[in-house]
Amino acid sequence: MQLIGADYKLSYLVTSLVFLSPFSGYTLAALLSDRIHRLFGRRGVAYIATTCRILAYIVISTHPPYPAVVVILSLAGMGNGLLDAAWNAWIGTMDQQNQLLGLLHGCFGLGATISPLIATAMVTKGNLGWWTFYYIMVGVVTLELIAGTAAFWRATGEQYRDNNRADGGEEKGMTRLALRKRVTWICSIFFLTYVGTEVSLGGWIVTFMMRIRQGQPFASGMTATGFWLGLTVGRVSLGFVTGRIGERRAVCIYLFCGIGLELIFWLVPQFFVSAIAIAFVGFFIGPMFPAGVVAATKLLPQELHVAAIGCSAAVGGGGAALLPFAVGAIAQAKGVQTLQPVVLGLLVLLLAIWLTLPRIPKHEHQS
Repeated sequence: MQLIGADYKLSYLVTSLVFLSPFSGYTLAALLSDRIHRLFGRRGVAYIATTCRILAYIVISTHPPYPAVVVILSLAGMGNGLLDAAWNAWIGTMDQQNQLLGLLHGCFGLGATISPLIATAMVTKGNLGWWTFYYIMVGVVTLELIAGTAAFWRATGEQYRDNNRADGGEEKGMTRLALRKRVTWICSIFFLTYVGTEVSLGGWIVTFMMRIRQGQPFASGMTATGFWLGLTVGRVSLGFVTGRIGERRAVCIYLFCGIGLELIFWLVPQFFVSAIAIAFVGFFIGPMFPAGVVAATKLLPQELHVAAIGCSAAVGGGGAALLPFAVGAIAQAKGVQTLQPVVLGLLVLLLAIWLTLPRIPKHEHQS
């Protein structure tokens, strides 16, 4: 039995590398994002980032050995990190940025809702290998490469440098300067905790519903779909509320709602109540990442947006790897029932981190 337990723990640690690997790519993207913008502009980001992802997905679609999958996922992580920094910083300076970022991140939530359903159907109903899902990914990202490069064809490095020139004309060391700002670090820790909470819930909710709420596999799987769907709807719809009442106040309200619903989820041991509660937890925590991006763009000078948001997104990507890994380790040691008090503690921590941000100016940046 001890040998079986040791093998299971080793298998768990090896599998977790899939989640940890993209973090290295995100970190590299954070270091290079501002430099790539200044050399090649948003057109270059659209081309380089999507090319990184296409190459990674092509390799994975060939069903390579597991170590190759772990390594190549760092390239996909770099592409995702570059896009996170670029599009969040770009939209964050527009009019109605909460609504637009809500739509942007709502598309992410929609993808997180639909993709597992497609992949599961391909494997279970179509009897296809797991790697065949990446054929679809290659095709979709190829379309993204064509559309993104065309849309930003005139957004060259020269244009970016002209529009984002620092005081005194200094163009170097933007990442270093962004890291000296307190706001960058607060947002980074906030994003790390938020993304980690979101991914931990989305990743472990099925196991919790099956083992603790005694749900059937299909019904338990649908609770995860409900969570991601709630997150998507919340990002799109509450984005119109956030801008009206202000990011600072809105996030506090959303977090209080999320904490209350998480308590219901934890303390009411009924499958149906838990399924409804977790969908609404997703609804209320959904708009917090876009609100954090808007807060950063309002609190930092425009020339630091890409560097600061790139660093914050990289740390947030680390949360997607590190916190689910930690939650999994706790679940292994203490049981999956520990998921809910851990998530509740993370939501309270998010509120505390958010309140350390400086007062957010009422004016909005113009594009």
